[in-house]
Amino acid sequence: MDIFKKHIDIIKKKNYKFYNPKKFDIEFDKPKSNKKILITIDDAFSSFYEHAWPFLKMHKIPFILFVSTEPIGKNGYMTWDQIKEVEKEDFAFIGNHSHSHDYLVTYNFKKFKNDIDQSIKIFKENIGYNPIFFSYPFGEYSLNQKKYIAKFFKYAFGQHSGVIDFNKDKLELPRFPINEKYGDLKRFKFLINMLPLQYKKLIPENKFLENNNNPPELIVTFFNEQKNINKISCFSNEGNKWDKPNIQFNGNKMIINFREKFLFRRGRINCSLNDEHGWRWFGIQFTLKEN
Repeated sequence: MDIFKKHIDIIKKKNYKFYNPKKFDIEFDKPKSNKKILITIDDAFSSFYEHAWPFLKMHKIPFILFVSTEPIGKNGYMTWDQIKEVEKEDFAFIGNHSHSHDYLVTYNFKKFKNDIDQSIKIFKENIGYNPIFFSYPFGEYSLNQKKYIAKFFKYAFGQHSGVIDFNKDKLELPRFPINEKYGDLKRFKFLINMLPLQYKKLIPENKFLENNNNPPELIVTFFNEQKNINKISCFSNEGNKWDKPNIQFNGNKMIINFREKFLFRRGRINCSLNDEHGWRWFGIQFTLKEN
């Protein structure tokens, strides 16, 4: 909590406002002139309710709490009464985080569908509705799973790093992890100053890799008016070693050829550009099928 409070102080000293999820639907498609910070919390641990919730409530700081329905009420997790207490505040929002919080990308489609359907049913029984926000467990999903999520949710968050802008896919929204391992103040100060590195399209759309598409050829299409794209630098972790992949530019396209295959369980690439306005960033996470 001491570090979390320092994070909040840093945000306030920068005069950044907190993004109220209530306005997500209204403002998402509009260009943003001022940076805002959106806080999301995964898993609904009882430690959140005991320590962070009183602080957030006192200061009325908006956030989304992503809840997996299966562990609710079990040791270490919030109860439905606690979730309802949080949910009734107009700055606190609940998101769906699946039923089981398992590695859903390994499920066959029927099993995945049943897990999501069960979570929706339980949400409706306990809070009267299914949230419009979803968070993929471990940030993992296949294209078919993403398309199914699109039927029931307006926004879905992954665990790839980046800054949200109105060009980002509403079902693949990035987030920077801030936790015991990645929450030091130096890193936090750097991240909250980050700007979006915008792009028009990513290929492949499917972020689930099997032997026949690992490594993928990644093509990032930028907007015609974007400047300095040839100065973008990327690092990726194929072979479980972080290094620069092979990058080529063809007009407004950046073509990335990875050095070797990504290894189980996740592959990542982060790209950045330092221009006159500051550092711009986007990240992509691939999930690997276990052999």
